[in-house]
Amino acid sequence: MLTKVLIANRGDIALRIVCACRELGLRTCVAHSQLDSDSMAVRFADEAVCIGPAASAQSYLSIPAILTAAAITGADALHPGYGFLSESASLAEACQAAGIVFIGPTPHVLHLLGDKARARGVMQAAGLQVVPGTESFDGPGEGTRLATALGFPVLIKATSGGGGRGLRVVRTARDLAHALGVARHEAVAAFGDPRLYLERYVDEARHIEFQVVADETRAVQLGDRECTLQRRHQKVLEEAPAVGLSETARRKLGELVVKAALEIGYRNAGTFEFLVDSDGEAYFIEANARIQVEHPVTEMVTGVDLVKEQIRVAAGDGLSVRQSDVQVTGHAIECRVNAEHPDTGRPAPGMIGAFTVPGGPGVRVDSYAHADCMVWPHYDALVAKVIAHGRDRGEAIARMRRALEMMVVEGVETTIPLHLRVLSDPDFLAGRFTTSFLERFLRPV
Repeated sequence: MLTKVLIANRGDIALRIVCACRELGLRTCVAHSQLDSDSMAVRFADEAVCIGPAASAQSYLSIPAILTAAAITGADALHPGYGFLSESASLAEACQAAGIVFIGPTPHVLHLLGDKARARGVMQAAGLQVVPGTESFDGPGEGTRLATALGFPVLIKATSGGGGRGLRVVRTARDLAHALGVARHEAVAAFGDPRLYLERYVDEARHIEFQVVADETRAVQLGDRECTLQRRHQKVLEEAPAVGLSETARRKLGELVVKAALEIGYRNAGTFEFLVDSDGEAYFIEANARIQVEHPVTEMVTGVDLVKEQIRVAAGDGLSVRQSDVQVTGHAIECRVNAEHPDTGRPAPGMIGAFTVPGGPGVRVDSYAHADCMVWPHYDALVAKVIAHGRDRGEAIARMRRALEMMVVEGVETTIPLHLRVLSDPDFLAGRFTTSFLERFLRPV
């Protein structure tokens, strides 16, 4: 039986885990960098311990520092959140060796899926159709050879990646060397892993993903999410259920992801991501072996607390839901309020002055922010996730628009104006969009 959970992360997800643990009667300890010593997660956790300076490599990406924090606080479990080391097989193995429960998939599964390029082969063997791509590589020479063989345009992706880090579209050979260098730098900074791989770039696609939870005996899929609205390959707005998916495709893909999860022995929460082309063909692109940033939209339409399910599975209690229990009710939308210029996407870190979140029927806000707190340039620019739920998509959009109009964030520029423009766009309202949709709202930096 678990008693204390060390949270090796920051921001809204750290606070989200604190909330879930408190409801389950578990004590919490937040492992934080020096810059995050006054964060909301630190304030509300039972304990907190500083694990290093601002640089992620010396704090949130340092396995020795994290394990030391667990040891000195007596934590018997560790939740890695998302990003940083959340998909690290090395961290899961180190926890196992230290007798600490890792709240995530097994080291074996993390090894299988942690290499995103290798995961494609695993999923193809399990019956999923994949986008043509390559194996992982480190050197630029190997990247050039593989790109030439694959054919342009290509998408560079970080082997240990997620969240748009290390992602670059390259349409011609002359742009490849520079893009490989930038992607490699981002991959090292975000994940501590320089390896990259390539996929054939699919133009005018939709990005659809399925949420899965699994224990020792069964896997359950909790429906799909629309993650098509992206800027520079980072998700901006998500919906559940997906707008651009037929009921036939939804049923088929749902069955396939459950089958794939069972075949690889998946445990805990995970997401299977697909690109759906203009002909309706769905191609598997990656599996994220962790909780996702956009998990709240699934929680809103299913009523299932995904973080609690993660903890229950890790504790050996098993899932609290069966497939027959899962009912998708209504529609939910999540808008990521980032500290960025709304037109250019340029980061806008700084001190938040006034900060007021909206309320009212069907509205949820996940945030670490408060008045007089800093949005540091060292980390992700996410300030808050505003989630709206309605009986249908129209009501969810209306509630989201009302919520964003009521929200107050002073002192830094945010993406709220961008979201309000999108929520009023005729093509968005009609569900007519692909991954290139937000380019019309983007001005050159």
